[in-house]
Amino acid sequence: MATFLYKLGRFAFRRRRYVALVWVALLALAGFGAASASTATSSSFSIPGTEAQKAFDLLEQRFPAASADGATARVVFKAPDGEKMTDPANKAEVRKVAEELKSGSDQIASVTDPYTGKAVSKDGSTAYVSVSYRVSSMELTDATRDDLQDTGKAAQRSGLTVEIGGDALQVMPETGATEIIGVAIAAVVLVITFGSLIAAGLPLLTALIGVGIGVSTITALANVLDLGSTTSTLAMMIGLAVGIDYALFIVSRYRAELAEGREREDAAGRAVGTAGSAVVFAGLTVVIALVGLAVVNIPMLSKMGFAAAGTVAIAVLIALTLVPAMMGFAGKRVMGRKARKAAEAEIKTEPKPNMGTRWARFVLRKPVWVLLVGVIGLGTIAVPAASLEMGLPDDGSQPTSTTQRRAYDLLSDGFGPGFNGPLMVVVDTANSSDGRTAVNRVTDEISGIPHVVAVSPATFNKAGDTAMITVVPKDRPSSAETENVVHAIRDAGTDIKSDTGAEVLVTGSTAMNIDFSQKMNDALLPYLALVVGLAFLLLMVVFRSVLVPLKAALGFLLSVVAALGAVVAVFQWGWLGSLFGVEQTGPIMSMMPIFMVGVVFGLAMDYEVFLVTRMREAYVHGEKPPQAIVTGFRHGARVVTAAAVIMMAVFAGFIGSSESMIKMIGFSLAIAVFFDAFVVRMAIVPAVLALLGKRAWWLPRWLDRLLPNVDVEGERLRKQLGETPSDGEGHGDAQGERELTRV
Repeated sequence: MATFLYKLGRFAFRRRRYVALVWVALLALAGFGAASASTATSSSFSIPGTEAQKAFDLLEQRFPAASADGATARVVFKAPDGEKMTDPANKAEVRKVAEELKSGSDQIASVTDPYTGKAVSKDGSTAYVSVSYRVSSMELTDATRDDLQDTGKAAQRSGLTVEIGGDALQVMPETGATEIIGVAIAAVVLVITFGSLIAAGLPLLTALIGVGIGVSTITALANVLDLGSTTSTLAMMIGLAVGIDYALFIVSRYRAELAEGREREDAAGRAVGTAGSAVVFAGLTVVIALVGLAVVNIPMLSKMGFAAAGTVAIAVLIALTLVPAMMGFAGKRVMGRKARKAAEAEIKTEPKPNMGTRWARFVLRKPVWVLLVGVIGLGTIAVPAASLEMGLPDDGSQPTSTTQRRAYDLLSDGFGPGFNGPLMVVVDTANSSDGRTAVNRVTDEISGIPHVVAVSPATFNKAGDTAMITVVPKDRPSSAETENVVHAIRDAGTDIKSDTGAEVLVTGSTAMNIDFSQKMNDALLPYLALVVGLAFLLLMVVFRSVLVPLKAALGFLLSVVAALGAVVAVFQWGWLGSLFGVEQTGPIMSMMPIFMVGVVFGLAMDYEVFLVTRMREAYVHGEKPPQAIVTGFRHGARVVTAAAVIMMAVFAGFIGSSESMIKMIGFSLAIAVFFDAFVVRMAIVPAVLALLGKRAWWLPRWLDRLLPNVDVEGERLRKQLGETPSDGEGHGDAQGERELTRV
């Protein structure tokens, strides 16, 4: 592989105008496709194989006029102290609002009158108007949302408290500012790392081109492939981070080759042949992790994974072709001014040990202590993960400053906490000899279940073969008691089906959330086994070792569990919550752990590949294991540190979001990258390698014959170029050799 990539790098450098033209043409083509494509709607959310989804599909089929997949809203009114919502003046204001809503938008399917629909609390203090829409929340027009938000302003002037809840007001949070902050921090880190504006600008420019092509392609295909706006957000976040990182590693190796006195074209070829090999395998691990999300069998999640994986693949191709082409345009200006002057004067100075070298030598002197501190520290932070509770956020998890949260609280006070998450029970009587009797039995059974406070009369469809029953639990939607109610109804439905033939199904947003969380829980271990297993095989091919990939996988699991512990402590327990703007604690979003595993695993393997391949390269070229560790850190530590800081900056920008879900994802990814890059890869990895010595690179002979030799470290390339191991760079200085002998 190194030989092929060496030739590719030289070709891209030599034919840089054509290579750059091809990528610019692809960017223009993707941009044109995105601009000419029709506006994307929301991706249809479905959870195949769950009871809630089956009931939802049945509702759409048997109650087509009910707009089962449409957005909903509740306009909640609270009377001033000493008054009631049944007072004539207040009643007139509410009915006026209802009439305005009916005539406000053609996207509205129905508006209920609270005084005929039993939507007034027992004490008369609270009432609400239910609004149903023909389209989903993401398909609502701005005008429709504005009409809803403006609703009740006149009523407020008359003294009523008016708040609005429901998913009709939900919009995708704007994330443009966070990306700008991430790019700005990345630029500063790159300038500090390289000491050259040209060298710092290359990774930024090429990463933005890659993200532009990826996101524009997703936008162009959004309607055809039913991709939601969250898909492009994920692709942008990951594509930007890995795009900068991959280009950073290529440019860094190119500068190192130039410092060794190589000609520019040869240096570009060698950079792509060696660091480019690491980029290919690092990109493959990210792609495996993202494509592996398909095992969860949730179409929306699978599409997000595939789209983000495509953007990562583009980032790899750009790093291997466009980056060497741009280095050709940059000339020697890719080096810092001091380095250029030294090269022009042909000054050969003995390089001083950098921070990476000093840190590696410290770890080699105290490997047991470094290992114990790293493992015990992460293990302690991981303890809260044992108390992990998962669910999906509702309006109760919104900040108290939002109208959705205030509407949620008003409904809880007036009608009870469970009123914010009613259950929809669907009874299919098509195979029952006496459907109405079966439905009556269902109603009676549900009424006797603990923690159920209300059961509405059944509503049949026109054909009379399906009935809907609304059930109001006693407790809030995300509580364990409400989940028990759902399971109790389903258990009762099993007996009813065997006795009457009528099938009882539970759906609604609360039941969908419960089923979604369960599906994510069930998929976590198979997903981990698939992703870690495939990556383990891939890393065995890269490192020609059994213990190094095993150590990489175990270190990753340690950093992920520690990150989960930190998330639980902050978002579930509320520790340091005010520091991160957490206004409401609650269960951890059920999608977050598996999402974090997928993203962070790919990024963690990036750091593993970039850092350890340099050690492997030095070891293959004749260095002793301790000196190979120092060589890997001397060349790789600064670059890996810069890559991790950039990644953390991109993810941490999302912590400032007002949406609790986005805030949680940003925090979890940033803290996981911190733990994995700085504790696992920078401390635990060299400590373990120091303790293992030559055993770290052990591979059984039979396995060595089975595994393909991809030559990541470029040994075959060096032989082809007529170099002996002593000719290659990477050998430590004499002082370093003497120190390591003492170690």
